Amino acid sequence: METVRAMALSSSGTSIAFPRPCSAIASPSSSRVLRSINLTSFFRGSSKLHRHKSAYAARTETPRGLGLTVVAAQSEDAESVGPVGVGAIAGGLVAVPVVAWSLYTLKTTGCGLPPGPGGAIGALEGVSYLVILGVIGWSIYTKVKTGAGLPSGPFGLLGAVEGLSYLTFLAILVVFGLQALDFGFIPGPLPGEQCFG
Repeated sequence: METVRAMALSSSGTSIAFPRPCSAIASPSSSRVLRSINLTSFFRGSSKLHRHKSAYAARTETPRGLGLTVVAAQSEDAESVGPVGVGAIAGGLVAVPVVAWSLYTLKTTGCGLPPGPGGAIGALEGVSYLVILGVIGWSIYTKVKTGAGLPSGPFGLLGAVEGLSYLTFLAILVVFGLQALDFGFIPGPLPGEQCFG
């Protein structure tokens, strides 16, 4: 029917241009282009997802590893100083304030701390002086033997005790010198005529 109508129109001298039907099937080259675009988008998305996972793992795992490292370092410091170092830390942290109290009392009254009940305070005072001298002696021995002072110890406590011991020893020299100039004597470790006799 369409052919007859077209022939009739052609015979009448009128030309009609029929539009070409679009092909519903894509060419092989366009299919390859589409597949390459889809693969590129997929790999880009996978790369972004991998980066996000890596960043999340770094945020969650790094603090845990850091905590384990800090704990290991602290345990190694505690082992390096040994029981003597631990005892020096404990004794020094008690001895330094006791000696400071003793020096203040000596400077203001001319006598050290009172004996206390059963001589407990006086004994604590004397032992504290010995602890300060012991830490300084250990520090000097280590310095001569190794060329360095005492190790820092856990949380830097042994190094702090070492430094405070030197400062306390310097204060002892100053206060004892002033005591000799002001009062003409330095109290002994036991009660005597000048103090608590």
